[in-house]
Amino acid sequence: MAATELEPANTERAVVTHVDTAEVPSAEWGWSGESPRTFKIAAIVVALSLVAMTIGNHKGRVEDIFLVGFAAVLVGIVVRDWFLSRKPR
Repeated sequence: MAATELEPANTERAVVTHVDTAEVPSAEWGWSGESPRTFKIAAIVVALSLVAMTIGNHKGRVEDIFLVGFAAVLVGIVVRDWFLSRKPR
């Protein structure tokens, strides 16, 4: 297609990536990946803070069950991901 007023010719070299910028807008400015290590660290920090919330002035233990349960789910997800990432595919 020839250059027109609507689409001027671009003489710059195009960066070829396997990521479509329509699907991943952040690929346009250079970052389009995930950071699994950061997500794992964040999950552990959140799990520790949930367990720390069990210390408090509440009388019932239902809150403690939910806090510890959600923390266990987060730690379980991190451990599962750790085992799956070590397994060769």
